[in-house]
Amino acid sequence: MESRINERKFKRINRRELLKLAPVVALGAFALPKLQAPLLKAGLGFSDWASALLFRKGLLAPTYADSEVAPIEKFYVNDYDVDDPGVDFDKWTLTVSGSVQKPGDYTLAQIQALPKIRHNTRHVCVEGWDVIGSFGGARLSDFLRVIGADTTSRVVYFECADDYYESLDMATALHPQTLLCYEMYHQPLTREHGAPLRLQIPTKVGYKQAKYLTDLKVTNVLQKVGYWEDQGYSEFYGL
Repeated sequence: MESRINERKFKRINRRELLKLAPVVALGAFALPKLQAPLLKAGLGFSDWASALLFRKGLLAPTYADSEVAPIEKFYVNDYDVDDPGVDFDKWTLTVSGSVQKPGDYTLAQIQALPKIRHNTRHVCVEGWDVIGSFGGARLSDFLRVIGADTTSRVVYFECADDYYESLDMATALHPQTLLCYEMYHQPLTREHGAPLRLQIPTKVGYKQAKYLTDLKVTNVLQKVGYWEDQGYSEFYGL
């Protein structure tokens, strides 16, 4: 009997000591160059999975009064290549494909015919700055309904005139504040801010909010996730 008690005690002590050693082992693993990338990728994947699990479609990002909106001059212009990829507005269309009932090319006028949503929300950049801006456009969810999108699909994938690309999980695409944005500060988008159409998503970090949209695809399979995500950034990055 006594030897059994001692054995249990020994196991408890060993478990406790192993738990104490776990952070040391993890730090040691990070010190090995070959393990750094896989460990970071696994950690980021877990973080994205947990964030997606906690995301709630009905939970809205804060909105603000007009008096709290920053001047448009304070809304920095960020791009990964050029401020103006030279979109021909007269010929521009949004090309729709994938798991939809009505694929094809959609004009800006068709998107603007959907109910217009205006809100003042905070734009948060991964570089560390943020600003409250004023935005207007059509809900992406309304457009997905018009094109007969299969909303059981996993993602909505976008390509842009400047070769940028991005994807949204379906829950974010259907969120009521996710916009196909064609106005800022009650005026049509300027070229440097993504004209004629960009994403505006107050529940996501700035790099998810692609500009100069040209293509939309509803799909379960992605060859590419997003420009920054494919370089190691978070795929979900909710706020």
